[in-house]
Amino acid sequence: MSESTNNLWQATPLIYSSRLSEITGSSVYLKLENLHPSYSFKYRGVSHFIKKAKEEHGCSVHLVIASGGNAGLAAACAARSFGLKCSVFIPEGASKSTLELLKQERAEVIVGGRQYSDALKGATEMVAKEPNAVMVPAYDNPVLWEGHSSMVQEISKQLQQEPDAIFCSVGGGGLLGGIIVGCKAVGWDHVPIVALETIGSDCFYKSMALNGGRFNSEKKNLPPGINLVYNQEHSVYLAHFTSFSSRASGSLGASEPSAAVVKMALERAGGVKTVSLPDELSMQALASFANDHKTLVELACSTTLVPAYHPALFDRLVLPNAKREGGRRVVVFVVCGGFKMDLQTAAEYQRMADEHPRGRGESWTVKYDDGELFTFEK
Repeated sequence: MSESTNNLWQATPLIYSSRLSEITGSSVYLKLENLHPSYSFKYRGVSHFIKKAKEEHGCSVHLVIASGGNAGLAAACAARSFGLKCSVFIPEGASKSTLELLKQERAEVIVGGRQYSDALKGATEMVAKEPNAVMVPAYDNPVLWEGHSSMVQEISKQLQQEPDAIFCSVGGGGLLGGIIVGCKAVGWDHVPIVALETIGSDCFYKSMALNGGRFNSEKKNLPPGINLVYNQEHSVYLAHFTSFSSRASGSLGASEPSAAVVKMALERAGGVKTVSLPDELSMQALASFANDHKTLVELACSTTLVPAYHPALFDRLVLPNAKREGGRRVVVFVVCGGFKMDLQTAAEYQRMADEHPRGRGESWTVKYDDGELFTFEK
């Protein structure tokens, strides 16, 4: 526990990546959020929420969370540190190793339902029945964003200069909400944020497109399996997924994003660019990052790193900085982490990425922020 703040998390390193800097022709820094006790950034916001819940309700509080894994593990780790009871509702399909890791942290694990919304229903019912139970949000809560925002305050002290962009992955929007709040706190509200997700679990990309004069804000056309939802509180339209096709959906696959974060993203001065990528690009980045930095991360996390390995995409996302010599750009990639990865799965992803057609004339295609398809050479 940090003695100065009484928070459970410690400041994580911000390291310079010579390899990614060489590839992009920029100064690339990595914020290593994979080094928390629960292996992801979620430990910040979730432990911050749990600390406040204990202060308000006392040591008898029963913490309940619905999670695809990472938020649940963060809650279990924090609850164990505080000596509190914790129940984690998780959708069907969770791996044996995921369940074992949660139980190692002394959490009660309840498996049920096909997706996050089903797990959330079960958690909500438990909270309604038990007077001491408190729902721990996985991504949609200002207290979470306040906790997550601490990483930006750390970055501002570690970097000692203003970045030209901050890259992160996005699903429900918890991490992005924290970065937006953190940027505002340190005077970086005008710094561009690039939020990336995978095709087949890109609820944030599709939700942003429905609002603010963006490319789908008039017609609001959505494919089968994705429903249009209007959030009255924040006056935004959301894309609600009823199923997922991306392999990253275990972490990025929120049924719909936080309406409040969508609203913040639409209104912030520096904007939020959203990009949706094929799984194979994320798989390739995962393998490359493991080889280059000797670090294994989830597919949801490697999605963030894709532009660092593809200069054409990186150049499209971040313009040269005329104020620096040679227009050199300074960027930060949030390595958000995640525990749902192992050597066997990483090797499988490496094989799948290697089997993707390559050679002269072969290209990658991503869905860019303006609704256009952006194609670049493999």
